[in-house]
Amino acid sequence: MKNKKKCTYIGGQAVMEGVMMQGKTCMACAVRDPDGNIQIEAKRLNPSPAVKKASKIPFVRGTVNLVGSLVRGSKVLMRSAAVYGEDEEEGGRVSGWLAEKFKLSVMDVVTFFSLILGVVLAVGLFLVLPRVITDLWLIPAFPVLETVHGGVWKYVIWGGVKFLIFIIYLSLILILKDIRRLYKYHGAEHKTINAYEHGMELTPASVKNASRIHDRCGTSFLFIVVLINVLILSVVLWAIGINETSIPNAVLRFLAQLGAEIVLLPVLAGISYEILKLLARFDNWFVTIFKAPGMLLQKTLTTREPDEDMIEVAIAAFKKVLEMDADPTAPETSFSVGGVLSKLLKDTKSRFKKAGIDESDAEWIYSIVLGVKRSELSRDRMVKPSENKRIEEIVQKRLTGRPLWYIIGDTEFYGLKIKVDERALIPRPETELLAEAAVKSVEKGDKVLDMCTGSGCIAIAIAKMCADKGVTVTASDVSDAAIMLAKENAEANKVKINFVVGDMFNNIRGKFNVIVCNPPYIKSGEIPFIQREVREFEPKVALDGGEDGLEFYRRLADEARPHIVRGGMLIMECGEGQTEAVLGLFKKRDYAMVIKDLSGVDRFVKIVF
Repeated sequence: MKNKKKCTYIGGQAVMEGVMMQGKTCMACAVRDPDGNIQIEAKRLNPSPAVKKASKIPFVRGTVNLVGSLVRGSKVLMRSAAVYGEDEEEGGRVSGWLAEKFKLSVMDVVTFFSLILGVVLAVGLFLVLPRVITDLWLIPAFPVLETVHGGVWKYVIWGGVKFLIFIIYLSLILILKDIRRLYKYHGAEHKTINAYEHGMELTPASVKNASRIHDRCGTSFLFIVVLINVLILSVVLWAIGINETSIPNAVLRFLAQLGAEIVLLPVLAGISYEILKLLARFDNWFVTIFKAPGMLLQKTLTTREPDEDMIEVAIAAFKKVLEMDADPTAPETSFSVGGVLSKLLKDTKSRFKKAGIDESDAEWIYSIVLGVKRSELSRDRMVKPSENKRIEEIVQKRLTGRPLWYIIGDTEFYGLKIKVDERALIPRPETELLAEAAVKSVEKGDKVLDMCTGSGCIAIAIAKMCADKGVTVTASDVSDAAIMLAKENAEANKVKINFVVGDMFNNIRGKFNVIVCNPPYIKSGEIPFIQREVREFEPKVALDGGEDGLEFYRRLADEARPHIVRGGMLIMECGEGQTEAVLGLFKKRDYAMVIKDLSGVDRFVKIVF
């Protein structure tokens, strides 16, 4: 056998409106959803050590791969169907009742009964029916078959009937429109794999020119299994002597033959797998003889010429497998399908935990998209496909490490909506206490300066809460981009603020009754070790407080006094453990106090001059 060809390890199957591809470490299913978008669900394969070992043993690996493929194939078929979900308007009561009482969706129930029906249908068509036809019709019509050569022809004919039922079944299901579309996606899967194996460019236009017939197709595998049934199983059952003499009772004899066939099925699968694997490695006239029947079935029955948009889906699945096999850190992805809230939330939390992301972010995402409080997430309900699609979009962005509130685009601060993006730090919950301390300290007609304003959240909170006091608020920052963001927030919240771009007090004129400041206070050497989302996405200029984290407090101590009226005050937020050192910088002061945050940590310093 010569002419060895390039053979990829990636295989696949067609699913509802899509294609699943499986590689060495992962599987990816790409489906075109009702909106015309391609959704991809990609999962890592995590077989047990025993399964890994068994999958490498010749003849045993065929059975292991067959069982694994059946399980994964059934799951991915149901998952692809779930992309289309339940009707968002109809059936709400049933869906809600199932979700609340049993933690189930309608799709869960359909999946369960579909699997049961599939098993019953397979056993009935390919195990029971061939025996019924042979024993109740053919043998009574031709009794000589039980006497010629010890009755071996009875088993050969029984195997032939099984093969004929297999062909008829494949032909009849073509009547169904959904099956014809499924076979088009089957063709797209084959074309994509063939194109890759022949070095073609993976674009729809290029892949369309590839063959839709592939010698490692499951159709060929099924054909070989049936053929092995005819050639081997018939002889084995005849040889072990399950007949009228050994078991006179017809029912018991039928059950014994059926049981023997089920027991021998793993052996036949193992043999069939090795034959198919061997044939797939070569491409010459000799092996073509053995491949021809399976390929003929593919050409005439189980594949159809796909449209380019179908090929695009198959390529998406194939490329995702290549990407994840090449990069072990590439994140898993999920379809945007409807489902039970508790199950979806649990799955999202698990994905975040694996990625080292705070699980509470998952709760925030569901809370925001579903429009409920976080405390209400414990009340189960159905999540609509459209809702989960939005959730999954946010989850995917969060898995890149980008901070949640940058993804959402705004956050709540002191009861106000504040726009946030990479131009400024995301306001922290504890900073609300800084704004509160400033609001309580402001008196009628005061002039207030918010230094290092960032998003402008503190200045806006003061201006909004003290609007009836006739205060004048100025906000400054060294960053032009941050000032632009702060201006947008001020306009959105309908408050008037004077904005100044400058390094601390450089461009500040006049004196103020209250100066509030949340300066950078992280030590320079600690920045490489802080949370990834802060380190990689939030502006470093708003984080770096110098070698000891106190650089800006020193500048405040040196420069603030000329800008504060007699009896005025400076209120600052500090890093954990910094308040004592900050107090030590302000030698000339009339009064000072430390305020704790909600966790009981000394967080704020208030100094009166």
